Amino acid sequence: MIPPTDITLGLLAGGRATRLGGIDKAWLTRDGMSQVERWRRRFAAETSTILVSANREPERYERIGLRAVADRTSADLGPLAGLDALATACDTPWLLTLPVDLVGVNDCLVPSLGAAADTHGAYAVDDEGAQPLVALWRVTELRGATTRAIDANELAIHSLQRHLRMVPVRLAGVRFGNLNTPQDLAAAGVAPGDHDGPRSPA
Repeated sequence: MIPPTDITLGLLAGGRATRLGGIDKAWLTRDGMSQVERWRRRFAAETSTILVSANREPERYERIGLRAVADRTSADLGPLAGLDALATACDTPWLLTLPVDLVGVNDCLVPSLGAAADTHGAYAVDDEGAQPLVALWRVTELRGATTRAIDANELAIHSLQRHLRMVPVRLAGVRFGNLNTPQDLAAAGVAPGDHDGPRSPA
């Protein structure tokens, strides 16, 4: 198994959230806790440090002791740009990525991905299908791969993972869910007025 000291948690929080009016989903609040804080606490024992791929208000992350890394390109490259930024900033051999707007993850996510990763990395497949951004990446391989993909304008994450020979890990009975629409927010218990979270730590 991969020890926690070898894994960085990389939260992907650079999306535009167009279906939610452009709000910053990192600060969506459920049960009094922002999404970014929720994932920090969830993976505290399984990772050594946290990076956040974010392109706005880095000072908000700094105030709660997190480092935000912005895309290295101004072009709209979607999550590929976030992966590239995280890989560049990562100091551990492995990078666990997670979209910040997930609703939940299974308890054995890291052990399951780690057991399958070998030298190529692994990504999750839940009951809704492949979840390429819920993945464990070998950082040295990812750095070169994102650079090549950006240069070739190959933006699809599944294509990147195919080139890296990453392994799909089926998680039967698991559904991560996403906070993409007003209906998703209501179903997850995000209260009206809590769409941008607190601006300082509690």
